[in-house]
Amino acid sequence: MKMRRCESCETYTFKQSCAKCNRETINPNPPKYSPEDRYGKWRRMSMDEHGN
Repeated sequence: MKMRRCESCETYTFKQSCAKCNRETINPNPPKYSPEDRYGKWRRMSMDEHGN
C-alpha cells in the first residue's frame, strides 16, 4: 500500500478516492530517476514550454 493525496483538499489516504470530498487521489511522489529515460528530453522540453 502506498500513501495517496487528494489534490483538492490536500488530505492523505490509502484509498483511491478521498473520504472528505470524494475525488480521486494521486500518488504524491515523483517518478523514479532512470539514466535510461528514453523520453526525458521530450518531458523537459514540454516543461520548459509550459513554464513548470
